[in-house]
Amino acid sequence: MTAPIETTGAAAEAQPEAVLEGAGKGQIEGRSLGQIAWTRFKKDKVAVAGGVVVILLILLAILSRPIQALFGLDPNAFHQDLITPDTSLPSGGWGGMSLDHPLGVDPKFGRDIATRILEGSWVSLVVAFGATILSNVIGAIMGVVAGYYGGRVDSVISRLMDTFLAFPLLLFAIAISATLQGGAFGLNGLPLHLSVLIFVIGFFNWPYLGRIVRGQTLALREREFVDASRGMGAKAPYILFRELMPNLVGPIIVYSTLLIPTNILFEASLSFLGVGIQPPQASWGGMLREAVTYYKVDPQYMIVPGLAIFVTVLAFNLLGDGLRDALDPRSR
Repeated sequence: MTAPIETTGAAAEAQPEAVLEGAGKGQIEGRSLGQIAWTRFKKDKVAVAGGVVVILLILLAILSRPIQALFGLDPNAFHQDLITPDTSLPSGGWGGMSLDHPLGVDPKFGRDIATRILEGSWVSLVVAFGATILSNVIGAIMGVVAGYYGGRVDSVISRLMDTFLAFPLLLFAIAISATLQGGAFGLNGLPLHLSVLIFVIGFFNWPYLGRIVRGQTLALREREFVDASRGMGAKAPYILFRELMPNLVGPIIVYSTLLIPTNILFEASLSFLGVGIQPPQASWGGMLREAVTYYKVDPQYMIVPGLAIFVTVLAFNLLGDGLRDALDPRSR
């Protein structure tokens, strides 16, 4: 018996708009909160542009492996004929740019930068989305349980959140990743170091969403539709996951779009420090680490992965800000 119109947050301001839509035209046409939020979102051209870039990046990451297979590309293929032996730098100007290598090749090995950027997009988004999904599942469940039950349950879960937030995540991730480096394979065939990154980043980030969900649940648990479900004899699991959780989708989506770029930066930072994605697997942070040695004589090798990270993080942040304003106008 989920409430058809939730009037907290954005809904409190959106309800009059839904009721009056079509007034003066001979009919009154109601609109769902999703339609209202979508109308607001479309008016934010910057957020729409960010969303378009995000969609393109996701498609690029999903299709990166098929594209490599289709065109016979290999991010780890050496092209020593394109490297000047004396300097270990790409021959020719602009980092060895050519029709075959539009972004040039990397120093020392001659690997195609465009192909490695393509492969790195898959790595970054797999880690970012995997960690975000893991932290969202844990955070949403813990938050809604704490907010609904209150009392001792809320106290225990809140203290657990505080404990997790006290962990030095960066140092812990460095220690775990460095300990588990190697060629073994982890979850579903993913390299072990990649699986470990997803677990560490996701498992220790859940309290942030947990606090958000808990606060929203505290405001929702006394609403009429929840009282009606209790009066009809609905069990707690039904109320939690069929009544409360659907009304928490908006905050979870907004938080996710802002957490994904944070996770991308976190993965890139660990790879830059040498304890994240391990060679020869291509990653944007790993490419930046390799480029440090050559930034004076071959700056292009540093600019390209740096620009990829910048554009990706900026696009997700613009999308997240736009979704937040669309779902909750009072946050502006």
